[in-house]
Amino acid sequence: MNTHTEASAAHDRDREAAVEKALAKLSLTSKVALLAGADMWSLPPNEEIGLGRLVMSDGPAGVRGEHWTPDDPSVAIPSPTALAATWDPELARRTGRLLAQEARRKGAHVVLAPTVNLHRGPRGGRHFECLSEDPYLSGELGAAFVSGVQDGGVGTTPKHFVGNDSETERYTVDVRADERTLRELYLAPFEAIVRKARPWGLMASYNRVNGVSMTENDALNNGVLRDEWGFDGVIVSDWTGARDTVRAALGGMDIAMPGPVTVYGGHLVAAVREGLVPETAVDDLARRVLRLAARAGLLEGAPAAVPDERLPAPVDGEALAREIAARSFVLVRNEGGALPLATGLSRIALIGAAAAEARIGGGGSAQVFPTRVISPLDGLRAALPDDIELRYALGVDPRVHLAPAAFPLTAELLGRDARSLATTALADGSVRWIGELPAGVAFGELAAVRVTGSLASGATGTHRLAVRGAGHFRLEVAGRELFDGVLEFEGDDPAGAFLNPPERVAEIDLTAGQSVDIRLLHTLPEGSGFAGFGLVSFSLGHAAPGRTEEELIAEAVEAAAEAEIAVVVVATTEEVESEGVDRAHLALPGRQDELVSRVAAANPRTVVLVNAGSPVLMPWREQVAAVLLTWFPGQEAGAALADVLLGAVEPGGRLPTTWPAEEADSPVLRVEPEDGVLPYEEGLFIGYRAWQRSTAAPAYWFGHGLGYTDWSYESLEARLVRDPVAGDDPYAAVAEVSVVVRNTGERAGREIVQLYLAHDGCDPSRPARQLAAFAVVEAAPGQEATARLEIPLRAVQTWDTSAANWRVRPGEYAVEAGRSVADRRLTVALDIPPMS
Repeated sequence: MNTHTEASAAHDRDREAAVEKALAKLSLTSKVALLAGADMWSLPPNEEIGLGRLVMSDGPAGVRGEHWTPDDPSVAIPSPTALAATWDPELARRTGRLLAQEARRKGAHVVLAPTVNLHRGPRGGRHFECLSEDPYLSGELGAAFVSGVQDGGVGTTPKHFVGNDSETERYTVDVRADERTLRELYLAPFEAIVRKARPWGLMASYNRVNGVSMTENDALNNGVLRDEWGFDGVIVSDWTGARDTVRAALGGMDIAMPGPVTVYGGHLVAAVREGLVPETAVDDLARRVLRLAARAGLLEGAPAAVPDERLPAPVDGEALAREIAARSFVLVRNEGGALPLATGLSRIALIGAAAAEARIGGGGSAQVFPTRVISPLDGLRAALPDDIELRYALGVDPRVHLAPAAFPLTAELLGRDARSLATTALADGSVRWIGELPAGVAFGELAAVRVTGSLASGATGTHRLAVRGAGHFRLEVAGRELFDGVLEFEGDDPAGAFLNPPERVAEIDLTAGQSVDIRLLHTLPEGSGFAGFGLVSFSLGHAAPGRTEEELIAEAVEAAAEAEIAVVVVATTEEVESEGVDRAHLALPGRQDELVSRVAAANPRTVVLVNAGSPVLMPWREQVAAVLLTWFPGQEAGAALADVLLGAVEPGGRLPTTWPAEEADSPVLRVEPEDGVLPYEEGLFIGYRAWQRSTAAPAYWFGHGLGYTDWSYESLEARLVRDPVAGDDPYAAVAEVSVVVRNTGERAGREIVQLYLAHDGCDPSRPARQLAAFAVVEAAPGQEATARLEIPLRAVQTWDTSAANWRVRPGEYAVEAGRSVADRRLTVALDIPPMS
C-alpha cells in the first residue's frame, strides 16, 4: 500500500468514527431531521454535532445552483448525449471536474447527475439528458464523469435508479421487466458506476419496477445496490417522489426531497414510536446522510474526502465547453468532401431559426442560464474572413409556443390584500421563481403577480400574445381584455405544470409606431408550489407581424441558389425534447424537412446541421452533400461549429445511439403505459442489439461517424489473460486486445476503435454481438497507432435467473474491431473456458 492509499484509508476510518460519534449524540427527532429537505435544495444544519447545511444542485449539463435566475449564470456544457458521442472517458472525467468547480463556486455540495437511463427507444423525450442506448458505453462514461466530479470534492447522484427510460406517466408508471433484462441492460450502467467510481449518492426514480415504487424498493435498493454492489452512499428521492413513510424508510430511501413537507419528519418519528419502523433503520438512514456530509467536509471532526490541497487545477469552463462540443459533433455524411468548407469561397448562405438562436440544451431540470451563448451565425461571422459574404435567412420557425416577450417588462408581487410587496424588472416575458422570491418576499404573503410593460409596434399587422402557465390569468392590452380564465394542466406529474404548461394565444391588430400598455395578472391558487415549497412559473409570449412561411422559405431558397454552399440548421424544440414529455413522432417540427429539400434542390452543395439531442428522421439525407449532428451543443455552440466547419478541428463524435431511417422500423417505439403498466416486452433487444436482427436497416448505425481523414485497420490480436473465476471483479480483464490502425489521410486525426464481441449464434436469447471495449487513438498522416483494450469478464457473462447469479458463457467468440457496429474491419477468434 503506497503512502497516498494509506493516508486515504486513515481518513476513511477517521471519517467513519466522526460519523458514529455524531450519530450517537442525536435523538430520534434529530436523526429524522437529517432525512428531509429543509427547502428546495438543501438539508438542514445541526449545530449540536457541527453539521453544516448541505446543498444539492441540478447538474447534467451545467450546475445551476440554488437560484433559478439569469442573475446567477453557469457554464452550459453540451448535453449528455453529446458527451457520450465523444466516446472519451478522460474527457468525461474532465467535464466532471469542471462541474465540481462550478458547484463549489455556487456553494453546492452534491450535483444531481449523471443521468444513465438507457435510450430504450427513440421516442423518449429526455434522451438528450441520458448517455446512450448501450449499457457498457453508459457505464464507462458515467463512471468517468462521477470520478471527475468527486475528484473535485463534490458528490454525485447517478440517476434515475432504475427504469425511468421514458417520461409518459413517469410518476406512476409500473415498468415490467424480467430480471435478466434488468441485470444486463438497465441496472448495468449503475453497477459499473457504483463498483468503479463509488458515487456518494444515487437518485431513485419516480416509477415502479415490477409493482414496487423505486423509493420503496427494498430488493433493489438494499438487496442489489447495497448488499451485492457494496454501495455505501445515500439514496435521494427524485423531487416529490417519496410517497409512503414506512415503505420508504424500510426500502432504504435516505433523503426525501424537497422540503419542508415530506413523508419523513413527524410522520417517521410517529412510525418508529408505533413500532412500524425500527429505530435501527432510522440509524442506517441517518448514518449515510452524515457520511455524505462528512465526505463533503460539512461534519466537524471528519476529514473531507478531498482536502483543498488535493483539488484539481482550475478549468477554463468556456474553453472546455467548446472542446466537448467539437469533439461530440458526428459527421454522418460527407459527399465530395463538402466539409470542411473549401478555401476560396466568396458567398455562404446560412439558413434556419436555430442558426441565429441555437438550442443549446434540452428542457426541464437540466436547464441552466449560460454565461454567454454563441450562435452558429455569430460563430461563423467571427471566424470567416471579411472577404467572404455570409448571408442569413430564417427559412422557417419550428416553435409551437411563442417565444417569451422581448420588450421591457416589470413584475409586481401582490399580497392577499392586493398590496404591493415588491417590484422587479424581468429579463424577458418569463417569470420563474423557485424557492425564493425577489426582495425577500415570503411565499406565504404572495397572492398574485402583475406583469406590465409597453409594446411598441414596429409594423402594421396582427401581433400574437400568449399566456403560458397553470392557474388563473387576466391579459389586457390597451385596456382591452384579451383573456380572462383558468389554464389547467392535465396529468399527474407534480412538475408537469412547471415543465410543460398549457398556453392560450390571443391576437391584436396594431399599426406601425403604435405603442400599447400590456397588463397580465396571474392569481396564485391556494397552496401553490409543491411539497410545501413555493413555486411561481408562467410566461408572456409575443410574436410580431411577419412574412408568411412560404415567403420565408422562398427567401432561403434564393439565398442558397446564389451561394457557393448552403448551410441549413434544423432543430427540435422544447415541446419535442424536454423532461416530462415523450415524443409523439420522430419528424422534425414544422416545415423544416421541406425547407431542406427545397434548399438542396437549389444548391446541391448543401450542408445540414442537426441541432437535436436525440434521433430525428432525415428524409432528405441522400439529397444533401453533408450531414453533421451537433446535438445540444452548449453555450459555445457557434464557436465549436466554426472550428469544425472551417476545418480547424475535426468532428470527433461517433453515434452513441442508432438513428432510424423510418420511424415504423424502429424496434422499440412504445412509451405509453396501458392501465399504468409499461411492459419491456423486447427484453434485451433494444438499440443496435435489436436492429441487428431486423430486416430493415437504420439510417446510421451505433458507433458510426466520419472524420476529415481516413483510417485503415492493419492488425488485430487478442489473448486470454486469465481463466474466469467465480467471485472475480466483473470488470477485471479476461482478455487483452491490441488493434493497429493507420491514418491514411492527409491530416492528423483521431479514431475511436470499437471492439465488439460476437458469440457463436447458438443461443437466440443473446444479442448477436455487443460492445466490449473501445479506445481513442491519434495519429499524424501516414502514421500508425495501437489501441490497447481489455475485454472485461462481464462481457462473457449472462444473468442466470434460475441460479440468481452471473455465469460465464464459455465457447468461441469473435473479437471484432471496427468503426461502428456495422463497419467491422478485423476479426479474430477467442476461446473462453468455463468458469473455474
